[in-house]
Amino acid sequence: MLDDVIGALACPRCGAALTRAGPVLACTVLAGTALAGTALAGTGGHAFDIARQGYVSLLPPGGRGAQGDSAAMVAARADFLAAGHYAGLAGEIARAAAAVIPEGLPAGVTGAGVAAGDRAAAGYVVDVGAGPGYYLAAALDQMPGWAGLALDASKFALRRAARAHDRIGAVGADAWRRLPVADHAAAVVLNVFAPRNGAELGRILQPSGRLLVVTPNAGHLGELVGPLELLRVDPRKDERLTSTLSPHFELAGRREYATALRLDHRDIAAVVAMGPTAWHADPATLAGRIRRLPGVMPVTVSVTLSTFRPAAR
Repeated sequence: MLDDVIGALACPRCGAALTRAGPVLACTVLAGTALAGTALAGTGGHAFDIARQGYVSLLPPGGRGAQGDSAAMVAARADFLAAGHYAGLAGEIARAAAAVIPEGLPAGVTGAGVAAGDRAAAGYVVDVGAGPGYYLAAALDQMPGWAGLALDASKFALRRAARAHDRIGAVGADAWRRLPVADHAAAVVLNVFAPRNGAELGRILQPSGRLLVVTPNAGHLGELVGPLELLRVDPRKDERLTSTLSPHFELAGRREYATALRLDHRDIAAVVAMGPTAWHADPATLAGRIRRLPGVMPVTVSVTLSTFRPAAR
């Protein structure tokens, strides 16, 4: 829940630590209430309404144009993930996150569990571009006691992420601007099929922490690319990823994950609707192409899991 991750947050307006004051998060503890996002009378602080669904928007000033995925895209993603098609991938990500946690722990804290009072010292698991929180929830299932912070620009995704796990706090953020996260608050940062701002990811990660990035390979959903005219993956994506994260990170390891799914027309429509093609394709045209596919067909999942460490300074 949101209370579990307040220690990781920073005000998007002034960078100060945040605390809960009833139905708002505020820079300064107040006796009374204030309008969200406005200066608090007599304090110079700021406050942000907590939505009834349990998340809070900490988009920076001028950042409200970052809308993120639409309601339809988020619903398609939720349906596809709930069917279990990416359960194997989620398990791989969870095991990778749990495996690197001990490297980022301060003395006296173990990977077996973290008491609530120790979270600020141990760090948090932060998912940048978390969507509905599916992968972060899977990671937390492998990490007893750890709290997870789901960051996303889409209010539709945040509503789901806030309910995805009882140790997730969901917060609105723009991946391309300063994140509302305190310096070095994260022991592990996840980035799964999401935008990457190397400078910000490096700022929020502990010096001994790890960044886990998941990117599609050229063969990902390959059986659908031609017939449905999907956007193609750059074959030099891994090279570009390393270049994008430099000079803030160094590659620590990289491995492939691949499996074959059997998808029907509904599954295929969902996997396309939740991806980047959804921003460009005409829905009616795409539906017609899907109807011409076999009723059930094999579809390849092929991704790379890359682990990065902060670059030596």
